[in-house]
Amino acid sequence: MAAERPLQIAGAINAYAALLAQGAGFTALYLSGAGVANHSYGVPDTGLTGLSDVLTDARRITGRTELPLLVDIDTGWDDPAEAVRVMEAAGVAAVHIEDQVPAKLCGHLPGKRLVPESEMVARVRAAVGGRRDPGFVVMARTDAAAVEGVAVAASRARAYVAAGADMIFAEAIGSLDDFRSFTSAVGVPVLANLTEFGKTPYFSLQELREAGVAMALYPLSASRAAAAASLEVYSTIRREGTQRNVVGRMQTRSDLYKTLGYTPPT
Repeated sequence: MAAERPLQIAGAINAYAALLAQGAGFTALYLSGAGVANHSYGVPDTGLTGLSDVLTDARRITGRTELPLLVDIDTGWDDPAEAVRVMEAAGVAAVHIEDQVPAKLCGHLPGKRLVPESEMVARVRAAVGGRRDPGFVVMARTDAAAVEGVAVAASRARAYVAAGADMIFAEAIGSLDDFRSFTSAVGVPVLANLTEFGKTPYFSLQELREAGVAMALYPLSASRAAAAASLEVYSTIRREGTQRNVVGRMQTRSDLYKTLGYTPPT
């Protein structure tokens, strides 16, 4: 963050995606709870996965890259302190914990329900209490903007900062003016989630910078593109009985080995 502002954070659903993002020049990575649910388990992001599920994918990513990894720990599950302890031990650099009820929904869908501010404050305090490394970042996510309005979201965020949150994840904010008012009110680094097909427009880095945003997150951009490409390839092979017409869209074996840092025997 000291070198890049807003810091671009690339979503990586697995270790190979993390290597691709690193190769493209990103300096920070993100593991989405939705990514784990959708891609590792084939289920929607509705609280069906838990700590051990996310931890498995986090360990695989930190085992292959030294880039800092931000991990979505949903509502902290049964014990936010334990979630932080095991993520820190796995080499994760930061986590974010949210203020939805445990049967959570995607932050850009209608019908979200929030816990009382006091309950989220307790979650944040527990998460902060679980860390051993003072450099480990605990980020508090608030979904209040879409439910209670930006002013209430900012008020909640200030309470979460007072409870120990280092940064704030401002979910589903819809305008630059709202980001300006939010970032000026909160006083710590704020993350903007630029997920596709959501409530936040595809703001440029310059626009976000001028609005005071410190981090720009692209949580599932590459995985959405990969899924669309995979479906096209599957459909073509099934329909045409050969992959000849889609080979040109595939990563070559040599590029695979380059990404992996592997030199095959000759």
